[in-house]
Amino acid sequence: MIEDKKIILFDGVCNLCNNAVQFVIKRDKKDIFRYAALQSEIGQELVAQRQIDTSKIDSIILIEPGVAYYTKSDAALEIAQDLGGIWRLSAIFTWIPTPIRDRIYDFVAKNRYKWFGKQDACMIPTPELKAKFLD
Repeated sequence: MIEDKKIILFDGVCNLCNNAVQFVIKRDKKDIFRYAALQSEIGQELVAQRQIDTSKIDSIILIEPGVAYYTKSDAALEIAQDLGGIWRLSAIFTWIPTPIRDRIYDFVAKNRYKWFGKQDACMIPTPELKAKFLD
């Protein structure tokens, strides 16, 4: 049931973003997350429902259905917290004011294609991972 899962929306053509999703999938032992590319129909529907202007927010988006959504460094830190274990130590970064964290996030986001590359199309999950991705 999707209502009890957190949704990670990501740039489906960004190598850094795809690698981040693979990183989370490997460490999501409690099966907390589901995934969708921002470019997908469901991704566009989810951001439209929340009136998120993706032309102004170049970010990963974490949606907690019925609760809230997070962008930029807040999304990354929320995801890390949910992974548990050693990743909970990322909470220390919440002590850094959000505008400073987001400035660093924006710098990386602005340069991600140059530094990490870009794919021609969105990632296609393997059959084993298909159930974790929203259609």
